[in-house]
Amino acid sequence: MNSKDAICVAYCYPAKLGIGCQLTNITRLDYAGSRMKREIFAIADIYVPVKRRATLEQKRVKEIAASMLEEGQHMPILVRPDGARFVLVEGLHRLEAAKALGETTIVGYRVDARKH
Repeated sequence: MNSKDAICVAYCYPAKLGIGCQLTNITRLDYAGSRMKREIFAIADIYVPVKRRATLEQKRVKEIAASMLEEGQHMPILVRPDGARFVLVEGLHRLEAAKALGETTIVGYRVDARKH
């Protein structure tokens, strides 16, 4: 794998949430040059895999929802195409926070990530 085949993505949350940063490696990232384009995705079109759903922490969802109300969505989620829908790659708590706030869309990046 060369340097254009992988990217490490860091997600940092406000210090008041006490979450810190998370690192994620996304392989075979589909990008034009070195910039990805933000897109708006319908939340109803995003599928969350069962294993990913099992990691959901309601306390974090509430904290992120509060932050989103005050400051908006800072970090886009990552999704990969899967037919007519999208599969969540990163951003479960942000997605669930947006749902809790009654949002119907969310900002994200479309990536070409390998299936787990």
